[in-house]
Amino acid sequence: MCDGYGKWHASNQNAGSAEVTNSNPKRADAKRNVDLLLQAAKAVFATAGVDAPAKHVALRAGVGVGTLYRHFPLRSDLVVAVLQHELDVCVEKATALQDAPDARAALHSWIASYAEFVGTKAGLAKALHSDEPAYEGLPQRLLEQLEPALDRLLARAVEKGVVRTDVAAHDILIAIALISQPVPGQSADFVTRMIGVLLDGLGAKQIESARTG
Repeated sequence: MCDGYGKWHASNQNAGSAEVTNSNPKRADAKRNVDLLLQAAKAVFATAGVDAPAKHVALRAGVGVGTLYRHFPLRSDLVVAVLQHELDVCVEKATALQDAPDARAALHSWIASYAEFVGTKAGLAKALHSDEPAYEGLPQRLLEQLEPALDRLLARAVEKGVVRTDVAAHDILIAIALISQPVPGQSADFVTRMIGVLLDGLGAKQIESARTG
């Protein structure tokens, strides 16, 4: 999966590492380039997977391939950085929603957004399920960062009596991951419909109906 990352880094790591630390303007430029590369990689990985040529990412970001290699010497560095950026966005959204007036709507909004993230980032799935050492621990990192964020929204919804009490944040994350797995022949709106079923099933009335039915 390196397609030149390792070879380029081996001969250039010392030359590139100091370039962005000499002055504030250079640090600002470096941050801007990193942001551009992350957004570009996110788009490229979503359509072409994490094995897409490095030059495609650099071209979409509007920077040279050397700039890409300088900031992300190995392909795995870029993949992990993209995933971490997306996780940060999910956590930030959960934080923004935790004081929303409607606890049920807040929970549903976050779950729908996370499902979209999982569904549209299928290109990252290869890394998440890879046995390569560079990606070891990625699934656990995902759960460790997202579970607490979702748990706060879920606990508040339970407190308000708007969702069932027998489901944990871990359960929901696993369910979304399973629902979002591509299935040959499924319709374009399959994931959206199944997430709707999941959200309906979380309702407090569902467990009460099951007990009295």
